[in-house]
Amino acid sequence: MVVNTAPYRCFVPEIAFSSWQGTNVSKVILLALYKYPICLITCAERPAMSKTAEHQTNSMSSRQRCPKAKELENIEALVRSVEETPDPVPTTIQGTIPAWINGSFLRNGPGKFEFGKDSYTHWFDGMALMHRFHICEGNVTYSSRFLRSDSYVSNSEKNRIVVSEFGTIAMPDPCKNIFQRFFSRFQVPKATDNASVNFVKYKGDYYVSTETNYMRRVDPQSLETKEKVDWSKYIAVNSATAHPHYDREGATYNMGNSYGKSGFFYNIIRVPPPEEKAAVEDSADLTGASVICSIPASEPRKPSYYHSFVMSENYIVFIEQPIKLDLLKFMLYTILGKSFHKVMTWEPQYDTIFHLVNRHTGQVSEVQYRAAPMFTLHQINAFEDNGLLVMDMCCGDDGDVIGDFTLENLRRGSGEEMDKFYNSMCRNLPRRYVLPLTVDGQTPLDQNLVTLSNYKATAKKTKPQEVYMTHEELYDDELLQYGGLEFPQINYDQHNGRAYRYFYSCGFGHVFGDSLLKMDVHTKELKVWRYPGLYPSEPVFVALPGATEEDDGVILSVIITPREEKSTFLLVLDAKTFTELGRAEVPVNVPYGTHGVFNRMG
Repeated sequence: MVVNTAPYRCFVPEIAFSSWQGTNVSKVILLALYKYPICLITCAERPAMSKTAEHQTNSMSSRQRCPKAKELENIEALVRSVEETPDPVPTTIQGTIPAWINGSFLRNGPGKFEFGKDSYTHWFDGMALMHRFHICEGNVTYSSRFLRSDSYVSNSEKNRIVVSEFGTIAMPDPCKNIFQRFFSRFQVPKATDNASVNFVKYKGDYYVSTETNYMRRVDPQSLETKEKVDWSKYIAVNSATAHPHYDREGATYNMGNSYGKSGFFYNIIRVPPPEEKAAVEDSADLTGASVICSIPASEPRKPSYYHSFVMSENYIVFIEQPIKLDLLKFMLYTILGKSFHKVMTWEPQYDTIFHLVNRHTGQVSEVQYRAAPMFTLHQINAFEDNGLLVMDMCCGDDGDVIGDFTLENLRRGSGEEMDKFYNSMCRNLPRRYVLPLTVDGQTPLDQNLVTLSNYKATAKKTKPQEVYMTHEELYDDELLQYGGLEFPQINYDQHNGRAYRYFYSCGFGHVFGDSLLKMDVHTKELKVWRYPGLYPSEPVFVALPGATEEDDGVILSVIITPREEKSTFLLVLDAKTFTELGRAEVPVNVPYGTHGVFNRMG
């Protein structure tokens, strides 16, 4: 991949570049594109805040709406290293696990935070630990394996951290002399393949994924690590998210970045369904992958961070939000041997921009949809309704959150220390935005284009080819006592991209989720599962075979606690009533994880 670094020279003192001649300084800039490709900006002058953004920013934020916590407990046990359990072990069943559930609940997340005397700084940096809860005829077994990534293998062989991660810079080899160690600062660190975020699926194969250009194919039964896959070998992108979408024909959609002489682009990727007579070779297959659309960054030198995107039956929406990366600081931190977890900045002087794309043709709408600055990691769902595109997502008003998840913060003591950290964090709440799909020269200015009475969100054409939106709060005040919510899930197979009524999530009355929630988006009513000292994972919906209603099925969530050793259990809730059916108690320690999927068998 060729990267033009010339445009960045004007932002760095000339003396700095003259003193770096003969080094790999330009590769440091390349690293910003290659290792952390989803988020990249330079230090250009900030524009003035728009009046609309200023007005909405000055209103009460999502954090201010939620009550402050008091006397929060220490959760250090949730973020400690554990041993893997490669051979399946039986669990102890309490209650009843429905016999119709037949498959594996697969989860991913960090599970090892030290190598030798070296320790990681950030929670995201921990080595990927894959978990499998195999459910069959009312019984459950548990197994886990560390992903044998290049990062894990190299660190293990050297018994120290030799591959840099999001929040931890690998120190120079102590066996090198002082000059070699100094000049190693100017070399490009290896891009990590520590894929600790999610399980994803392409052409019938499972992969574990993070947010670099690398994935790892894995065996969903044995959790064996297979080959490393580099996206850039298949298509002209240098990253992909860990949250693809799947259509009903079996194709997979994702997003990744590219950069060249023409600027920075957000690319929509399509991987076709597996062929009916596909080869039986046991190897990764992304053949046929293509970029169906490239969206130029609205600020050419300030692309935004994104974690996921929106997809309905006919459209994809990319949300360009005001979370940026300070490139100058990125370069300096590399030279100084400092970590990168604080170079992402929240810049609310920028609006949020919604880019609308026809999923079938790749055509980008000429209309630019704008809203007040907001932060979103995960979308709930999107669907079309009489010329409108309805988008529901978890949103906050403060993007200064990702860098805060250092292990030092997560391991704070109970009471005042933990309270202070938690109360400073952004709280995400569910919101609904509504995009009018037909906006042209005949569309009147300054009139609400959301004409259906069941939506409270607004969208007004403010000038040619620009629409400004305000959101609807998709909750009642009852939600606030649970600290907002995140990790939303729906009945994906039947309702992704279509009208729906229910979603499931974690309530965040602590730094990590401490409740499970079921939200009715029609009535905004909540059902809640919550017990002191229990911390549930992202809830995953599994439909009852032959189900006729949207919430016919169960919710699976892994529950861990810092209060007792080896007390993790798999919880099974009736999705309709949100009451407990059963639990499978695991005889080993399990750390808090990120995302997961259910792999149906038979």
